[in-house]
Amino acid sequence: MVNVPTAVWIDEKGRIVRPNEAAYVDDRYKSMHRLDAAEYLDAIRDWVANGEKSVFALSESELKERIKPQNPDWALATAEFGLGEYLYRQGLRAASIRHYKEAQRLNPDNWNYKRQAWALSDAEREYGTSFMKEVQKLNGKPYYPPRKTTWKQEELILIR
Repeated sequence: MVNVPTAVWIDEKGRIVRPNEAAYVDDRYKSMHRLDAAEYLDAIRDWVANGEKSVFALSESELKERIKPQNPDWALATAEFGLGEYLYRQGLRAASIRHYKEAQRLNPDNWNYKRQAWALSDAEREYGTSFMKEVQKLNGKPYYPPRKTTWKQEELILIR
């Protein structure tokens, strides 16, 4: 999970119906993320009303396509990040930075590692960058995976 707020749809049987995706319930940050909260809320309402027959509930094959298998380096990155967190909480800030950097090297697409490490330090000095600089480098591309919707405008009109 990369961004807050994030949602995962899980049905009554404990089955994932939609994997984690950006899930805004209002439009206060729409200028930044360009996602329509009303569409997402309507999709949830449709799923609640129609269950697995909802056009927004994903099939097993669609889920497998969207959920990426773990990369072995990601497990190492998680361990490095956890060690960095532990050291930071113990007051060993300088020692934590080495582990935060290694976590970022092992999983460079993980914005959680970047944002947390940068928030706990002088990001410019320790990492040579900042959150805003990295976002600007993306030239408008979202730093988290965009919500992959399966709905069409006609479907949204039908459920409103």
